[in-house]
Amino acid sequence: MTPATIRDLLAARRQPTLSLEFYPPKDPLGFGILGGSIERMRPVRPDFVTCTYGAGGSSREFSFAAWELLARMGFTPVVAHLTCVGASRADLVAQIDRIHAAGIRNVMALRGDPPRGETEFTPAPDGLAHAVDLVALIKARHPEICCGVAGYPETHPEAPDLATDLRHLKEKLDAGADYVNTQLFFDNAAYFRFLDAARAAGIRAPILPGLMPVASPAQLDRALAFSRATAPAALRAALQTPDPAAARAAGIAWLVAQIDGLIAHGAPGIHLYILNQAKTVLDPRLAECLARWRKTSS
Repeated sequence: MTPATIRDLLAARRQPTLSLEFYPPKDPLGFGILGGSIERMRPVRPDFVTCTYGAGGSSREFSFAAWELLARMGFTPVVAHLTCVGASRADLVAQIDRIHAAGIRNVMALRGDPPRGETEFTPAPDGLAHAVDLVALIKARHPEICCGVAGYPETHPEAPDLATDLRHLKEKLDAGADYVNTQLFFDNAAYFRFLDAARAAGIRAPILPGLMPVASPAQLDRALAFSRATAPAALRAALQTPDPAAARAAGIAWLVAQIDGLIAHGAPGIHLYILNQAKTVLDPRLAECLARWRKTSS
């Protein structure tokens, strides 16, 4: 059977899609915890899942192990993230071929962030400098792989303006990328402004909004630290409570309101950055929200 691609899922969808993003654990104990979380999340039945990528040796192996775990436990299709960080062209070819050999037909192609402690991205020797180059390489090696790319509702941190950012996004799509997953945002108006501007720039690919639940001011600040995303004052005020349960409830309520608003105005799906936390997607308030526009079953 040909593995499903996100391109085909989005083209055939009868309702908005739900996707969840995971990250690879750093040790065997973490894999046991992740497996337990996935087991608890089975009733949610996401349409697809994504999992991030570690560029280093052991981190890379943990990424492959996490992708395999998700697929083995029934969370398919799996979208494997791949970045240009620390890799030569030959290294990337080897990783692309390995991903393909593992049966994965969906890749999120990203340039990647500078290594910790560095402020600028520097390509590895004979490496790739931009995500568009990675998309082109993936498509040259295995044209059937479906490529997702990142979009930034409040612009990439390195972009001088929205027009430049959208030009780079269109280049990635023209190189063969199939859909766009946005960076997180907390104000739906930012997504819809970005969507309108993208369409005006000739971008027709599906643009999936990416959302992150937050449960404290500190978590909100961490989410904002490496992006140009902004936090509405009302969200920050709602999180400012000494009661952790109340703060978490406020964060879930904000997420639910975002989802309801996005779906009501035609978003093709919802992508949740859940940080491997089953309690987020199993929260009764979020479960009720999801049930309003999709069917879930065990």
